[in-house]
Amino acid sequence: MIPAETHLQIGSLLFEGVDQIDLTGPFEVLSRIPNATCRIYAKTAEPVRDLRGLRLTPDAALADAPPLDVLHVPGGFGQEALMEDATVLDWIRRQVAGAHSVFSVCTGALLCGAAGLLKGRRATTHWSSFHLLPFFGAIPVNERVVVDGNWIFAAGVTAGIDGALRLAAELRGDDAARAIQLQIAYAPEPPFDSGTPESAPAAILEQVRRSVQGITAQREATARRLAARLGIAVPLAAR
Repeated sequence: MIPAETHLQIGSLLFEGVDQIDLTGPFEVLSRIPNATCRIYAKTAEPVRDLRGLRLTPDAALADAPPLDVLHVPGGFGQEALMEDATVLDWIRRQVAGAHSVFSVCTGALLCGAAGLLKGRRATTHWSSFHLLPFFGAIPVNERVVVDGNWIFAAGVTAGIDGALRLAAELRGDDAARAIQLQIAYAPEPPFDSGTPESAPAAILEQVRRSVQGITAQREATARRLAARLGIAVPLAAR
């Protein structure tokens, strides 16, 4: 836990094609952390659209971001376009080097992997890309939230809220996180038990797998290329 009198600089990465809940779900929590500034940064200060068309505007460009105490890396289909973007990957590396905590949501983990930061780390990501974690040297853990040292990984989309609450507790204590949870009335009662591959009906799982098979194939091709570049021997089970 960081002393309450220490001001925290929290920054989230924004990009075209982000899944907005990967960004805004955690923002709802992180922006309520006491004595903290929470800002959003992108390659430029121009607005972008999330993967469903929602327009989002960053606070500043990456180059204008201060050294961050907490780095939040969301995911979404647009992550794929940044996997070999030197500007973004270099920025992630620099911020991680000085950060107290790093928070990855969904396929934000793949961006961290592309930056060469997942080797030997326990990590998770969205279920459709979970099999790609070994390509980046990560140790896959099939849990909704995974903590590895000063890194917190949230599995997919809405898991970002759970991960952000865990991060809030790490930074300011359990009671601060409980207060935030109450402020946002976060007490989910989903009408269906279909939120994981294990609980979803087989037909629904197959339908959703088909709907993402194109981006999944792209991600795998990129992951294989980057694994070779990073010098990572992919386990046979992932080939």
